[in-house]
Amino acid sequence: MAQMTVTPWEVRGAIDYDRLIEIFGVKPLTDDLVKLTEKIAGENHLFLRRRVFYAHRDYDVFLKRYTEGGAVALYTGRGPSSRVHLGHLVPWIFTKWLQERLGLELYFQLTDDEKFLYHREYSLEHTNSMAYENLLDLIALGFDPSKTHVIVDSDDIALLYKIAVRVAKKITASVVKSVFGFTDSTNIGMYFFPSLQIAMCFLPSELRREVVLVLIPAAIDQDPYWRVARDIATSLGYPKPAQIHSKFLPGLGPEGKMSSSKPETAIYTTDPPEQVYRKIMNAFTSGQPTAAMQRKLGGNPDRCPVFAYYAMLFEEDDKKLEERYHRCRNGELLCGECKRELAERVAKFIEEHQRRRGKAKDIVESFLLRTKIRSRR
Repeated sequence: MAQMTVTPWEVRGAIDYDRLIEIFGVKPLTDDLVKLTEKIAGENHLFLRRRVFYAHRDYDVFLKRYTEGGAVALYTGRGPSSRVHLGHLVPWIFTKWLQERLGLELYFQLTDDEKFLYHREYSLEHTNSMAYENLLDLIALGFDPSKTHVIVDSDDIALLYKIAVRVAKKITASVVKSVFGFTDSTNIGMYFFPSLQIAMCFLPSELRREVVLVLIPAAIDQDPYWRVARDIATSLGYPKPAQIHSKFLPGLGPEGKMSSSKPETAIYTTDPPEQVYRKIMNAFTSGQPTAAMQRKLGGNPDRCPVFAYYAMLFEEDDKKLEERYHRCRNGELLCGECKRELAERVAKFIEEHQRRRGKAKDIVESFLLRTKIRSRR
């Protein structure tokens, strides 16, 4: 079993989420916070009740400020190095739910500069182009354009730069080395980049000219940025950003998250339905090597990526999910049957997403923050 590695640029190995809580110093999401969210939002989300989102920093503070009528907003983003896969959609789906249920504005950052700086093989033209491709997937999920404000770093640097240089002045090279693992051979662009991602935490306060507390729904690998942001926020006159962290959607292989570095174990939003079907039917499972052994010994859904897809995205009904779990455990459900049903559900989801994605090309401008600012002048 590969050793667990979780950084903003690499996630591999078998993920121990309890251990990550200790490493990053975040708090586990409690039943009380889930119930409070349900009370405020008027419904519960499966990502909360199944602990797909499982850890936080100051989520309770964010909810309190919201209920008291204070200024709050959502912030998340995407590093556009390649196509979007299902794992990328997990935080976005929850963010959209929060936007709808709480009526919040979302500030969304596409960090094409970071991916250009980090990947030697990528040109800035490539990452910039991927930013706009990835934006189509965000739009396809149904975000409200009037409340969703998108920044593409290399095209919108003027909106971030004055905040970023104030942030950069507060952060030493030794801090960046310690938190992000940079070395003397790391290019200086990567040393500066964290100030741009941190600056987005404070941009809503500048744009709205009031103190805005942001909540960041994101996978837990992005936590290092927000730890630094929280350390310097007060000294710059901003509130510390709150966070709510998700687990990773696993890849279709034996271990690790869904990753673009392993395309055969990832389901991309642009995959043809027949390719989706093939990938899932070839997926690793925790079942037995033969049908006879499966019936006799049962499978292990706790370690099966196929079951994880049902639990995280493709089975809304808790009772049906529990039935599937026990049928797998008892050997009543064979892996081939389970995979075929999942393949049909995922292919249907992808087909519908691609239909909306095609229409998204016509409304990109309505999501770009720079377009909205120009229209106000």
